[in-house]
Formats: sequence, C-alpha cells, structure tokens
Amino acid sequence: MAAAIRARHFRCVPHVQEYTGMSQTALAAIASDGACVGVEYFEVFHGRILFLYNYTGAIGIRQLASVYSIEFLFLLPLASRLPSPYTPPMNTQSFATLPQPEHAIVIQNLRKVYAAQGTGKEKVALEDFSLTIPKGAFFALLGPNGAGKSTAINILAGLCNKTSGTVNIWGMDIDAQRRQSKYALGIVPQEINIDPFFTPFEAMELQAGLYGVPKSQRKTMEILEALGLADKANSYARTLSGGMRRRLMVAKAMVHQPPILVLDEPTAGVDVHLRQQLWEYVKKLNKAGTTILLTTHYLEEAQQLCDEIAIINKGGLVAHDSTVNLLKKLDSKVLNVKFSEAVVDIPPVLAAFSPSQPVLDTLRFQFKSQQGTMQAILGALRQADLPVSDLSTEEGDLEDLFLELTGE
Repeated sequence: MAAAIRARHFRCVPHVQEYTGMSQTALAAIASDGACVGVEYFEVFHGRILFLYNYTGAIGIRQLASVYSIEFLFLLPLASRLPSPYTPPMNTQSFATLPQPEHAIVIQNLRKVYAAQGTGKEKVALEDFSLTIPKGAFFALLGPNGAGKSTAINILAGLCNKTSGTVNIWGMDIDAQRRQSKYALGIVPQEINIDPFFTPFEAMELQAGLYGVPKSQRKTMEILEALGLADKANSYARTLSGGMRRRLMVAKAMVHQPPILVLDEPTAGVDVHLRQQLWEYVKKLNKAGTTILLTTHYLEEAQQLCDEIAIINKGGLVAHDSTVNLLKKLDSKVLNVKFSEAVVDIPPVLAAFSPSQPVLDTLRFQFKSQQGTMQAILGALRQADLPVSDLSTEEGDLEDLFLELTGE
C-alpha cells in the first residue's frame, strides 16, 4: 500500500512543485511516510500548501507542518482537482471593488433531505424554502427547535450540501463560486469553538491568516477592543468566562471584514451587561453597511434590533415582512384590571369575556383590538360595580405572533 501511495506521489511531484515551489526533498519526506499528496488532494495558497487533504501517513500534524514549513493544516476531504489556472481567494479589499449586489442573500426553492439512518425514515429539513435578505439589513430568522434554521445556515456556510434549489451569497452562486461566496460570510456558530491553548490575540491572528488577510490590513486589537476583550488579549482562552468566549467567536468571524455576518444564538449564556456591549458593536457594524443575519430564541431582542423578520416552521417559510408590518398583523390587546379588594366570584357580566385571574385582585382580558371590545369591557365593569384601583393595557408582541404562527 505504501509503495502504491509513493508511486502516485512521485508521478505528480512536478505538478506539486510547479504550484507550490516546494523542494522535492520535502515532498519525498512526506511520501516516504505514506502521505498521499497528489494534485487532487491539495490546493495552494500564495505559494504554500495551506490545505493537505486525505492525509494517510503516520507523521504527526506538527511534524508534517514542520516538514512543509507551513502555518496551518486541516484534514478535509476533497473531490475536485486543483483549478488551472489557480485563482487565489479574495482579500479583504475585494468586496469594495466588486459590483454591489441588490441583495445580500437570495435563496430560491431550497430543499434539504437527510438520508434515512438504519431503519428510520429520511428527514425533510427544508422544503421549497425561499428567502431574500436585502443588502445592509438587520435580519432575524426565527423558528422553533428543529424548524430548519441551522440547516439553512449550514448550507450557507458550506457545511451541509443542499438537495436542490439555488443559493446566492453577495451575488455569487454557492455551487459555481463556492470559495468566493463562503469568503463573503463571517459566521458565529451556536457552539463555542475555541482553542484553549491560544490567547484571543493569537486566535485572531490565526483566523486572519486562514483568510489570507495581510498583516498590514489586520484589525485584531481594534476588534478585541470593540468587544471588550482588549485586556484579555494575551490571556489563554481557557481562562475566559462563557460570555467572553462567545464574544471571541464574534471577533473571529469579523477578522476578514465580511459584508455579511451570521449570528447563530450569539447571546446564549451572556449576562445583561456584556449582551448590551455585544449588541452595540453589532449595531455599529450594521450601520457601517454590514448585513446581519440573526437567529435567536430571545424574541424581544429580534423585535428591538431587527428591521426585517422571517419565521420558519417545519422546513417552510410561514412569515416574512418588516418588523413593524408583522406586528401590525397581530390584532391582539390585553386589558389588566386591578381591584381594591379580592374578587372571589367573578360577576357574570365580566365572566362573559372569559378573563383570566393571575391573582385574586386582578382580572386580565384578552381581545381583538378591531372588535371594539374595550368599550364593552369598560361598560361591564361599570355594571359589575366593583372598586377598580388600576387599569393597564398591553399590545401584542413578537412572541404572541411567533406562537400564533408556529403553534409552539
């Protein structure tokens, strides 16, 4: 087996050298240990091997990196061959020079089916899902657990293959321009993913290097300062609190200054003060032109921050409009009536409106605002002749609309 691998390797050494400039000695050192380094298994970045695919040798990662004199190494599958001529990824200034698209993200008739596992059935995660996110929007994608939000984001990020449909990110098709479209995104995943042995500064520099950001264009300390992590820049990541680790994830997503920032549950486990600090930074990014795509279970955050909201349920889109228009569709009001004494028996004239009684001295009436029920309730209160000490009203909010549309 090793001999077959070495034979394949040496047949493609001239091509490897042509694209990387690596010496035959270095390549032979890898081949002698059984690593598969054919042209079909790697792609190059600025004259160095950045990704080595399908590594089968026994050399450890750090030793292999030492042999190659490279900075980063990932073990990933690769089906396609090295493009010819080779096209390097975009740098941080490329998006400013490209034609500006009308929409940041356009999803059309997206379908994703997960294959059956064992004796189970296949699972349809997304079905005929279409969504358009305008450039520069602060956009919320909401839905109950299992609705398809994470699947949609994973498809955008290239972590999950779609079954059918089209997806365009910043005017680029994710199939035809896979690499460039992924570069347009900065993604903060739901799971915290940091190296405990790196400092925030080192983690940021590493991330910037992976995206090919020249050192002269890096804004590591500026981003850490904006997120309140400057004083922890040289502390090990393992010493950071949960909220600080979450903010470090946001910082890493912004190292290449992407035009689109995807935030998947970014404030989970973050205290109120740090949450406000995070949102101030994100709002500043949005004001500067960055498109924000947010998923969250804190519906009040989406209502306060986002100018457009889409609600997904069971793999399909059930609502999409501006926040103001969505709330207008929710024709619901609540009248809270507090009495000077406990109401042991609700008078029949009031019971006709089916009020709830959270405490003995309070009745809560919920009604449709267009039905003119308020006047009827006030008239019934006068007929009941109960001593009223306070009245208050509540408007319907995004949570009410969410529950109405999803049934959750």
